[in-house]
Amino acid sequence: MRVMIAEHSVLLREGIARLLIETGCDVAATCESADELLALIPRDEPDAVILDIRLPPSYTNEAMRAALTLREERPELGVLVVSQYVEVQLAMRLLAGSAGGVGYLLKDRIRNVRDFVESVRRVALGGSAIDPQIVSELIMKRRPATACPASPRASAKSWP
Repeated sequence: MRVMIAEHSVLLREGIARLLIETGCDVAATCESADELLALIPRDEPDAVILDIRLPPSYTNEAMRAALTLREERPELGVLVVSQYVEVQLAMRLLAGSAGGVGYLLKDRIRNVRDFVESVRRVALGGSAIDPQIVSELIMKRRPATACPASPRASAKSWP
């Protein structure tokens, strides 16, 4: 499995690369920005990319745009977003077409290297890896705001 990593923190970027190499993965390239990632993909043809949600130069939406571009232009490429933040809108947009080949994990909630590597493999093979906290936020976002469902009897009284 060939993986590319886009992470602005050199310690995290190199740490993730070493973990993946130690578990038998081929790290095709590492970089610190979304623009670099997008430029390297055609050359290195990875099976999956791991990208931080906040990347230079503005640390705002560069990674989000890159992830969505990759999902649209290269649907066979696994895209795993890692973040310290729950970005519900990004999660909704990433999952809009299909949950296959996509992941969104929260850095602070990754407790096991083996599970992280398994998540990378799953995404590369077309599966998904979504942090339960993100799933919960998505459900809360989509749930209609109702005070209390009416009983059948109360509903019948409301009709003339």
